[in-house]
Amino acid sequence: MSIWEYANPKKFLRTSERVLPALWGISALLIVSGLIWGFFFTPDDYRQGSTVKIIYLHVPAALMAINAWFMMLVASLIWVIRRHHVSALAAKAAAPVGVVMTLIALVTGAIWGQPMWGTWWAWDPRLTSFLVLFLFYIGYIALWEAIDNGDTAADLTSILCLVGSVFAVLSRYAVNFWNQGLHQGASLSLDKEENVADVFAFPLYTCMAGFGALFIALVLYRTGTEIRARRMSALIARERMMDA
Repeated sequence: MSIWEYANPKKFLRTSERVLPALWGISALLIVSGLIWGFFFTPDDYRQGSTVKIIYLHVPAALMAINAWFMMLVASLIWVIRRHHVSALAAKAAAPVGVVMTLIALVTGAIWGQPMWGTWWAWDPRLTSFLVLFLFYIGYIALWEAIDNGDTAADLTSILCLVGSVFAVLSRYAVNFWNQGLHQGASLSLDKEENVADVFAFPLYTCMAGFGALFIALVLYRTGTEIRARRMSALIARERMMDA
């Protein structure tokens, strides 16, 4: 079997309909158990107190916000190179999920930053690049909606996605590029001294896995919706031509 077989809309729909129930269940189980574990069964941090527990929402959402854009980039490149409509529709379907994840990360970051930094917002390199990424998400969605021709919209949004990937990279690695800024270093690291303590890490890994499964489920579901919507539009257009 080749992965390109799933560029066939019928095969994609059949496969996604089979795996979606399991993905919904896995994501719900992981997210609920991870949040309960993290919020109620982990201690307060000796410096940050109970505010540290916001990482169980903030970190997974931020991770998915960045990875959603990279997934859109890969799907857009597949569209540009191979002209598979399913890939273009998958990129379109992922954008609203990504913008919600980005918004969650920004809001939870502000909630955490107010008691830690004494302000809701600072023009920190990572925060600023994340805000720009959010605006790129909004622009990407608006561009899809502004153009009636689906192929033209896919071409232009693919270019926008390529440009926006610069800010996705900056959002991920800004704390490594610049030492200044209020944002702390990465919570998860291969360096044991920098990595968050295991008592916080394990429920965090659970939440991250849950958010990942939820993202995949939402993208599959929304891609199926986009495929059906395109089919319906084609049928309506065909009926209008026949009536004319």
